[in-house]
Amino acid sequence: MADFDLAIIGTGSGNALVTADFDDKRVAIVEDGVFGGTCLNVGCIPTKMYVYVAEVATTIRGASRFGVDATLDGVRWSDIRDRIFGRIDPIAAAGQEYRVNGPNTTAFLGHAEFTGPTSLRISTGAEFTADQIVIATGGHPVIPKAVADSGVAFHTSDTVMRIADLPRRLVIVGGGYIAAEFAYVFSALGSEVIQLARGSQLLRHLDSEIANCFTEQAAEQWDVRLGVEVARVDGAAGDLRLELSDGTIASGEILLVAAGRAPNTDTLGLEAAGVKTLSDGRIDVDCYGRTTVDGVWALGDVSSPYQLKHVANHEARVIAHNLAHPDDLWQFDHRYVPAAVFTHPQIAWVGLTEEQVRARGHDYRVATQNYGGTAYGWATEDTSGICKLIADPASGRLLGAHLVGYQASNLIQPLIQAMSLGQSVSQVARGQYWIHPALMEVVENALLKLGLA
Repeated sequence: MADFDLAIIGTGSGNALVTADFDDKRVAIVEDGVFGGTCLNVGCIPTKMYVYVAEVATTIRGASRFGVDATLDGVRWSDIRDRIFGRIDPIAAAGQEYRVNGPNTTAFLGHAEFTGPTSLRISTGAEFTADQIVIATGGHPVIPKAVADSGVAFHTSDTVMRIADLPRRLVIVGGGYIAAEFAYVFSALGSEVIQLARGSQLLRHLDSEIANCFTEQAAEQWDVRLGVEVARVDGAAGDLRLELSDGTIASGEILLVAAGRAPNTDTLGLEAAGVKTLSDGRIDVDCYGRTTVDGVWALGDVSSPYQLKHVANHEARVIAHNLAHPDDLWQFDHRYVPAAVFTHPQIAWVGLTEEQVRARGHDYRVATQNYGGTAYGWATEDTSGICKLIADPASGRLLGAHLVGYQASNLIQPLIQAMSLGQSVSQVARGQYWIHPALMEVVENALLKLGLA
């Protein structure tokens, strides 16, 4: 049986663990699927490439309000799809080629299962042990029981981006960020979209003011149905019929299930290793990335409460250091984890919501700046974008930042920096120049409105 110094299960952010510290070590990498993980192949990168195309189409359709006469003559779905995956697929293939034939790693193409705390068996029949093992297997789409039991064909975010043709009518199950992004993409490219959500608003984990703002704008772009669940699905591909919990019907050519993702832990044989999982299936790790078994680590969606690529990358950097420096362990820094939803309009946030601040009994101040109250907002005719900030008046520091509007994912960065580096509202607002009349004045004005600068 072969023995390795390090074994990595999963080639998303786990692939980054093969650092120079392991140049003289034996490293095994296991992949049961496509190299590169969720982000590269079915997540962040291809979806944002689709979102950009959707933004181009949206700009053309809205050109007339600026005095520009333009028409969207058509959308070539196959060309859009092939441009995107024509770039992504070679990267995934090259990553696999490098790990299979490159230096310092032995690649096992198959499913890994623990047979003990330090031993693995691969579905191809290979077995080996490793002094240290890192689990970075990511997650998979969650399928509601009514859909799973129906026997009807459906798509998830793993498959829908590669469909042959743009559907005329699409039903999306889910009220979270994956559903919000795909609802925008398909509606902007010309599909009639019905989005079904269990909650009273979309993206209900957000600050309620931001969630309400987005829900109202989404409902103006596609058919949003709130407070419903799927009771029954029947029909065939191209003619699907969903009976909903409120007695109504939703029908479409394609069903996209975007009801969240769960960690890939069920088939890893974690019991044989003694690795503990939490109630939601995630692997239990400490602040250093260690599981409950000595020498076994985990990172990313399989263990983190944040299903975000930038978090997985951070955790990979920390664990890469810890693997090589056991006497100088780094901790994960999850204090101020930002996130964004690339829908229309964009949404971005970091820190606490107003509801969370209130529940914790903080004294706080809130300030909201409308995009339309700035010069660049006039240029874009923005009537709905907002930047909402929450601050502690005693310390003068931000507690949370929430934006919904054009380029929210970029505008939020100085606020993330302020919270991460401990900068006060006064330091951020008055300690630097803000370019006039850039859209960033939305952030500047919101900071000033807090009355702490």
